Amino acid sequence: MDLQALLDTDPEFFAACAELADVPWRHGALDARTRALVALAVDAAVTHLHEPGIRRNVRRALEHGATREEIMETFQLAATLGIHAASTGFPLLRDLPAPSGQDGPAAARRREDLKDEFVRRRGYWDAGWDDMLHRAPEFFAAYLRFSAIPWSRGVLAPKVKELIYIAIDASATHMFTAGLKVHIANAVRHGATADEIADVLEIASAIGIQTLEVGVPILLSELDRMKAEGDAPQHERP
Repeated sequence: MDLQALLDTDPEFFAACAELADVPWRHGALDARTRALVALAVDAAVTHLHEPGIRRNVRRALEHGATREEIMETFQLAATLGIHAASTGFPLLRDLPAPSGQDGPAAARRREDLKDEFVRRRGYWDAGWDDMLHRAPEFFAAYLRFSAIPWSRGVLAPKVKELIYIAIDASATHMFTAGLKVHIANAVRHGATADEIADVLEIASAIGIQTLEVGVPILLSELDRMKAEGDAPQHERP
C-alpha cells in the first residue's frame, strides 16, 4: 500500500484538505513570492520547525523569484520568536525588587537611550517592552541588536517583515495575541491591507494539514512492518 492508495480511501477528506491549503494561493491579495515567504516563516518558526514545509517553501520562494538574502532575512525575522519568553515573563516580575543599580540616574539614562535606539532601528515602541527594559537592560540591548539586523539591511519591505511577524505570532503553535496586535498595527502603518493580512492568517491556519504529512507516512511504514513480520491488522489480511 503506497501513500496515494491510503489517501484514496477517503478522497472527500483529502480533497477538502487540498482546497483549504490552496485558497490563499489561488484567491489571495498577496503576490506568490510573499505568500511563499510567509508560509516559510510559519514552518521555520521555532514553535513548529516542520522540515518538509521548510524545504517546500524555500523551493517555492526561489521559484517565485525570492533571493537567497530574502529567504535568509525571513529566517532572521522568524528567529526573534524566542523573545516572547521574556516579553511574557518579565511583566510577572514587576512586583519583585529590582536588581541593585537599576534605579539611579545613570541607569535611567541608559534605559532612555536604549528605548530611543529601539524606536530608531525598529520604527515603533510598545509598552510591552517596558518591563524587560527596566529589569534587564543589557539583555534588552542584546535583543535590540539581534532583532534590528534584518531591519537595518532592508532586503524585504517593512510591510513584508510585519506580515511575517503576524504569521508566526498567529500560528496555532504560538498564538501570541499581544504580539499579533502590535504587528497588525505596524503592518497597516506600512501599507498592508486587511485582505493581505487575511491572506497571512489563512496561510498560517493551514498547518493543521501537516499532521497528515507527518502521520500518514508513519502509518504506512508501520503497516508495512507488520505485514513483513506476518502480524498485519486483521482488516489488512486477505
